[in-house]
Amino acid sequence: MNFRLFLMAFLLCAVCSVHGQSRHARRAPHVEKPDTSIVAAYVDSLLSYKAKSDSLFRLRDSLDIEPARDNRLFKIFAPLTFYYSVAGDMMGLGDSGRDDVETAVGDALMAAYLRRPDRVVTTEDELVEAGELHEELTKPLKHTVEYVRHDDVVPDESPDFPIDIVVEKPNFWTFSGDYYLQFLQNFVSGNWYKGGESNYSMLASATLQANYNNKQKVKFENKLELKLGFQTSRGDTLHSLKTSEDLIRYTGKLGLQATKNWYYTLQLIAYTQFMRGYKSNDPKVYSDILSPLNLNLSLGMSYSVKAFNDKLTGSIQLAPLAYNFRYVGRKSLATQYGLDEGEHTMNDFGSECTFDLTWEFSELIKWKTRLYGYTTYKRTELEWENTITFQFNKFISSNLFIYPRFDDGTSRDDHHGYWQFKEYLSVGFAYSF
Repeated sequence: MNFRLFLMAFLLCAVCSVHGQSRHARRAPHVEKPDTSIVAAYVDSLLSYKAKSDSLFRLRDSLDIEPARDNRLFKIFAPLTFYYSVAGDMMGLGDSGRDDVETAVGDALMAAYLRRPDRVVTTEDELVEAGELHEELTKPLKHTVEYVRHDDVVPDESPDFPIDIVVEKPNFWTFSGDYYLQFLQNFVSGNWYKGGESNYSMLASATLQANYNNKQKVKFENKLELKLGFQTSRGDTLHSLKTSEDLIRYTGKLGLQATKNWYYTLQLIAYTQFMRGYKSNDPKVYSDILSPLNLNLSLGMSYSVKAFNDKLTGSIQLAPLAYNFRYVGRKSLATQYGLDEGEHTMNDFGSECTFDLTWEFSELIKWKTRLYGYTTYKRTELEWENTITFQFNKFISSNLFIYPRFDDGTSRDDHHGYWQFKEYLSVGFAYSF
């Protein structure tokens, strides 16, 4: 450090000496030859300093010593600036409290101020006004990344241990299901002032789905719905149990993607029931397994619905061409289901549409709706099934089922016409996966 201060003082003296000689030369009428001894001495001092500094740096590197830095020396190497503290310390009468470094820097700067005031390029006020040397960032910095392809070097020799490579086929199938088992019990004493009768009812339901989607063009959806419900009543002396809900229904849909949400679709709907159906105190059978059996095959387009942040999901099927097949095993029920008397089968063509949607209002309330319509332009079938589920916890739920139906292919009722209606409310066990 003392050597650096000596070198700086020497440089200032050399500059001042050269400046004094240049002024004297301007006053003289003739030009004198420059004294090369000063330049030689200056060059020798620089070479000596370089050799000494190189040896110090080598010694520091060998000892692994971090170099000491003193930020107060920047005033010597920065553009010459007039600092008020330098003049104040020089003019002060008492001890300024400066150490050796600050004293040497102040003396060198004061010598420069006095001998070369024309070299002072700025003042301390201008530095304060300019502020710190930084730039405000108003936009995020984006770095350009250059990707370089890197090929791993394959070893010449194969490893000694065996390597088994397992390539698994992608699984495009997804499976899901819903189950619930619910009960209803109603007791009315024999002397109840408003009348009525006690009854018990049970309802079991299962919905199984297996869907294929290769994420490119093809979708194949399969849904099997099973429902069976029983009820008892003391007023029915002929039947200890009667079915209140009875359904076996399969829906299959093969789709080929046309646009993002539209598919060319071939759809099959087949449905019948498990058991015989009776009315209270009536021995007549109104329905039975395969009486009737309905098959509907339609060709059209299907739209995949995803709305309200995927709260509303499902599909809409529009088929201008549809074939309907109906089979009734019991000939006595033929006319009841639109067949000619004594016939077992009926075939016709028409148009079909199916809206199958699920709307989750919240984690506790869900609405499933299915609107099915088929028309031959001579007769029309319309079914609208609505199931509102109230989920109390993971395993307990309540269902409100509302099912209006229109069929002008059956005999007309004096009170309801061609409209039919079913509704029930149940509470019980539910499970989904």
